[in-house]
Amino acid sequence: DQNFQNRIKAGTVLVDFWASWCMPCKMMVPVLNEVAEATNGKVVIGKVNVDEQKATAARFGIRSIPTMILFRNGREVKRIVGVKTTDYLVKELDRSLSL
Repeated sequence: DQNFQNRIKAGTVLVDFWASWCMPCKMMVPVLNEVAEATNGKVVIGKVNVDEQKATAARFGIRSIPTMILFRNGREVKRIVGVKTTDYLVKELDRSLSL
């Protein structure tokens, strides 16, 4: 909660809102690793545990997990809810950011 704004304020950051008990969230771990590789460092991947960082999750109105929010220089540009494939996420990032 304390450093969230600082982390998203510059560049492109995809933040995964998740919880340790959430099986769909666990399914996203390898997908997000592949997305990080596919974007060649153009997108930073961050994770927010909604059970531990309740204020941040509430501020962004997270109601379902996994939810991924794409930030560009501190502003939300895209919200993706649910389990997605690597290809889907990379295409959405390309479309949203013109990487």
